[in-house]
Amino acid sequence: MTFDFKKEYKEFYMPKSMPSIVNVPKMNYIAVRGRGNPNEEDGEYKQAIGILYGIAYTIKMSKKGNHQIDGYFDYVVPPLEGFWWQDGVIGVDYTNKDSFQWISVIRLPDFVTKDDFDWAVREAAAKKKQDFSSVEFFTYDEGLCVQCMHIGAYDDEPATVAAMHRFMEAKGYDLDISDQRLHHEIYLSDARKVAPEKLKTVIRHPIKVKES
Repeated sequence: MTFDFKKEYKEFYMPKSMPSIVNVPKMNYIAVRGRGNPNEEDGEYKQAIGILYGIAYTIKMSKKGNHQIDGYFDYVVPPLEGFWWQDGVIGVDYTNKDSFQWISVIRLPDFVTKDDFDWAVREAAAKKKQDFSSVEFFTYDEGLCVQCMHIGAYDDEPATVAAMHRFMEAKGYDLDISDQRLHHEIYLSDARKVAPEKLKTVIRHPIKVKES
């Protein structure tokens, strides 16, 4: 059976529509960094997504080529994710998308090493005749967080975030967003195919134990 990260790690990908506390382990990702409005047609963000999936599927399909990855098992490519921030803003200001900075990512299976990743970049560039120089092997140790499943349009996320923060404070935690610990979203729906009111997005914020 094909391994599906969403099903095997439901605590990270399928939380309930009410806030919860989670401790997220270190993970490796395919990553592209950028800035600007993600809704811009043919903009930097949408180009980054194409780059991410180009590498993700090169690695997934490596089983059919000459580069055999040690420990490989067949798997569903994990969902698209994003880390977001804006200068001078704690969290996210959804009314000013042009000021977004982001790291767009797709999780890598643990069996993928940096050498395997570098091979995939070379392979994708050669086969697709495309520049993949912006892609990086990115390790992120997220740690203690509050998270919630948001159902609805991205612009309606502030209400879910507010509920997360109330829950976090009631449980004795403080928000811990910083340059190193970022607003995190996991996109479980394809916005091109799903109505805005039905979109499923995991929202995750870093927290710390409240100082007494």
